[in-house]
Amino acid sequence: MLRVPIEEVLPALQETLRGQVHAVLVAPPGAGKTTRVPLALLDAPWLQGRKILMLEPRRLAARAAAGFMAKLLGESVGETVGYRVRMDTKVGPTTQIEVVTEGVLTRLLQADQALEDYGIVIFDEFHERSLHADLGLALCLQSQSLLREDLRLLVMSATLEAEPVAALLGDAPVLTSAGRAYPVETRFAARRIDGRIDPVVVRTIMEALEQEEGDILVFLPGTGEIRRVESQLPRRDGVRVTTLHGGLSREAQDLAITPCPPGQRKVVLATSIAETSLTVEGVRVVIDSGQMRVPRFSPRTGMTRLETVTVSRPSADQRRGRAGRQAPGICYRLWTEQEDQQLKLRSTPEIQEADLAPLALELATWGVTDPADLLWLDPPPASSYQQATTLLQQLGALDPSGQITPHGRQMAELGLHPRLAHMILQGIPLQHGQLACDLAALLSERDLLRGDRLATADLRLRVDVLRAIQEKTELPSTTVDLHAARRLLTEAKQWKRALQIPPQEKSDPEACGLLLAFAYPDRIAQRRPNGRYLLRNGRGAALPELQEISNAAYLVAAEQDDQGVESRIYLAAPVELEELKKHLHTQIREERLVEWDASTQSVKARKRERLGALILRDTQLTNPSPEETLQALLEGIAAAGLDKALPWTRNARQLQQRMHFLHQSDPTWPDVSELALTETLADWLGPHLYGAKNLSSVQRLNLTQLLGSRLSWEQQRELETSAPTHMVVPSGSRVPIDYSDPHAPVLAVRLQEVFGLPETPRIARGRVPLLMHLLSPAQRPVQVTRDLASFWANAYFEVKKDLKGRYPKHYWPDDPWNATPTHRVRPRPTN
Repeated sequence: MLRVPIEEVLPALQETLRGQVHAVLVAPPGAGKTTRVPLALLDAPWLQGRKILMLEPRRLAARAAAGFMAKLLGESVGETVGYRVRMDTKVGPTTQIEVVTEGVLTRLLQADQALEDYGIVIFDEFHERSLHADLGLALCLQSQSLLREDLRLLVMSATLEAEPVAALLGDAPVLTSAGRAYPVETRFAARRIDGRIDPVVVRTIMEALEQEEGDILVFLPGTGEIRRVESQLPRRDGVRVTTLHGGLSREAQDLAITPCPPGQRKVVLATSIAETSLTVEGVRVVIDSGQMRVPRFSPRTGMTRLETVTVSRPSADQRRGRAGRQAPGICYRLWTEQEDQQLKLRSTPEIQEADLAPLALELATWGVTDPADLLWLDPPPASSYQQATTLLQQLGALDPSGQITPHGRQMAELGLHPRLAHMILQGIPLQHGQLACDLAALLSERDLLRGDRLATADLRLRVDVLRAIQEKTELPSTTVDLHAARRLLTEAKQWKRALQIPPQEKSDPEACGLLLAFAYPDRIAQRRPNGRYLLRNGRGAALPELQEISNAAYLVAAEQDDQGVESRIYLAAPVELEELKKHLHTQIREERLVEWDASTQSVKARKRERLGALILRDTQLTNPSPEETLQALLEGIAAAGLDKALPWTRNARQLQQRMHFLHQSDPTWPDVSELALTETLADWLGPHLYGAKNLSSVQRLNLTQLLGSRLSWEQQRELETSAPTHMVVPSGSRVPIDYSDPHAPVLAVRLQEVFGLPETPRIARGRVPLLMHLLSPAQRPVQVTRDLASFWANAYFEVKKDLKGRYPKHYWPDDPWNATPTHRVRPRPTN
């Protein structure tokens, strides 16, 4: 057996786990931790006949690790070493080491919270910080504290900052292993790459084939880029181009990681799946695009999208290290040295950016309603977790208190995303189980028609493709990913078998829309008059181009982006309104709307059936109660503003102002300010509006009487005394008093009419002097004063000079105190 660097620390690790239940092991890529550590622990006495459980983040890595360990033992997989991954299990009665993927660990924990069959759980490649790894560790820690004090937990990583994990594990000891890495020369791009990276990757591959030795591993963001690069690479004798990503068959993945026959070279086009956990044999050259595709969940929209991001420093170093696993190598980094200095120092944990609905369902199944009850390296964000529990309640998985329901337990047992599990369970009693499983498979993987220029968003077309392949009939599309389709059929078949769905059941693909409505109730969409759609959650959406389902009155958007104000719909199926009413009737709310219609200036009464933001039915309500009508009318008056809505006359406005003036000095008077009248509409105006439905009826009211009725008989008498409407001036004229400013009532009068008036007139029983606007013969103010006596004594004579020059025919006496007042040009002569 080839000696590897990790063997230097295995004795210390064995000794640590003999006396403690926690440990952290940091070992760089190539140290051999994934395959040697489990084997080194096989004979540990503390196992007491129990098995070793090792968690791997990916199916390919899990199968490869199990296969390599079995090879080291000279056995086949399924004997001492086995694996459990989604839809594929190889374990036997003698299996002592089980390599599992993350969802499998969660299922094992839910089936047996004490993990009685296992003596240790190893978390490999924990630095990737996947959601399931964080969840698995949190659940194992609680299981250990409550049920299994002897359960060992070992966290292994290549680039992990060990201190936070060690602290989470109660200051667990940290062991560090040296790696076995050959020198790797790093070459950076001369300039920043703008536009698509595919042509640059192709040129670099061709350069490396000409100048370097060994196989080439190329890191690309996703399968789209892999396909484009593969199609652009010129074919060369002796060079085999393979691909490596999670969507491939096991055989295709194995082809990518096994050595080439002598005399041949291979180019492996891979996603980030090749960063850790497995060795791609023969690689001497790495070409790194510097990009990766990660899922990002948006609490704003409730949707997850794949986003292309720049790799972090640890990821870049992991990729570079792949070139030096077996010999000195070369790493081409397709970014500049300046850009290299700006790489993030760590990757963002998935729990901070993921859809947390699966996590919330697992916690509820475990018996936890508050994530704070568990220990986390990074706790789930509160807003995303709240949105997840809201969705689960909408799906019937949680009750209003957050406890799991029987339906929720059934959903959790399926191991699917809660949306898809709910869809299948709802579809079975409707005889749509077969179709629901097909849809679940289609929605669990990337679109098998993605990239087909003839493909539409219609999911029914994908169902037709699967059935055509299954029945060996002509395909409805010429650019189907046949391998992906066959893999989907296999997964769907396994679900059908597990759920005992009769194979003779034949669902009409037209039921796709209804099934999607079960899975995505928040994405039911209603067609708008402009051809776009309104989603139940209130967001807008649109199909990217005109297609057959563009005329559907209702559809369900299973896949869409969340860019901008309006989402683009990529996968959807039409659904009939009657189906929604029949099967989602508990979510449909009936509402009576008696409200003000500003366009008609009247009260409108409607009866509506609503599904979130969607109005499914809208009819006239014939019998609104008088109270509802009155309330809507008052709200309409308030919204329009009293100034516009009420029939103000000059007398009504003056009465309001006089009452408001007296209220300023005596709060026992009614407050008739605009704000107070608006806030008390129901009290003073409401009783007079019963039966009214529009502003025309309001306009017939007598506001002067309504305002006056708010005064007692004593206040009405006091109003005439303390706030008179007019003042009789020395000329005999009755001049109105302006109360528009309650703090300064104004008497605007021509100067000649107040000759002989020695003092400023007062109101409010002499407490308030009027603000006198003394006017010229042309009714223009020539003086504003509250002190008439001072005006006569001082300013009058200057004003007189000016007025006499402009109005020489008028009367301008030298002695204003004793002059005769007049409303004429000159006083009448006395006999």
